[in-house]
Amino acid sequence: MDARKEGLLLKTLFSDQHPQVRRWLVPFILACSFYFLLWIPEDQPSWVSALVKCLPILCLVVFLWAVTPGRSSSWLLQGALVCSAVGDACLIWPEAFLYGMAAFSAAHLFYLRAFGLSPLQPGLLLYIMLASLIYYSFLLPHLEPDMVLPVLAYGLILSSMLWRSLVRGGSAGWGGVLFTISDGVLAWNAFICSLPFARHVIMTTYYAAQLLLILSGPRNPGLKTH
Repeated sequence: MDARKEGLLLKTLFSDQHPQVRRWLVPFILACSFYFLLWIPEDQPSWVSALVKCLPILCLVVFLWAVTPGRSSSWLLQGALVCSAVGDACLIWPEAFLYGMAAFSAAHLFYLRAFGLSPLQPGLLLYIMLASLIYYSFLLPHLEPDMVLPVLAYGLILSSMLWRSLVRGGSAGWGGVLFTISDGVLAWNAFICSLPFARHVIMTTYYAAQLLLILSGPRNPGLKTH
């Protein structure tokens, strides 16, 4: 689906012909607001803070279940969201950081499968890998030796997801860019130096990215009526 067709689809989704679609997004908006209003300190990890952080993503799972019931692309996007929620929960506890990276790697692989490999556009991948090499040339010297390979592996998967999302275009492309920005700021803040308002930037771009990525999925929306 090209960007213009997707733009027409999104207008249809949010038009008066599909008021229930907008209603199914309300829980996501409320959950995001709840997260930012509570703003539980990061030095107080708990299952409550994990739930509050994961809740917007779980609301998007329900949104897809309601808007695109039983479709293969919907299952792939839901799989990406569930893995992301697991990753969110893991990142609450610093000692579970690697498990969080593994969960998000799985999420990106679900997105890769959902976006497909056609058209290929390898030239775009080359530009993305060159930009990634520049970023990692700054990041890698600050990592512990046992973190280098996991971070590189995750970076490769993230770059691949960005590539396919940009090829798909539309909301998927913007979602891939925002996800990459979110992860880039997170890694820089965690391993190189603290950044002002880092958590605000990380979470705002992350939630926006997930919403944009899953909005690229519905093509002919249907709604569950029972």
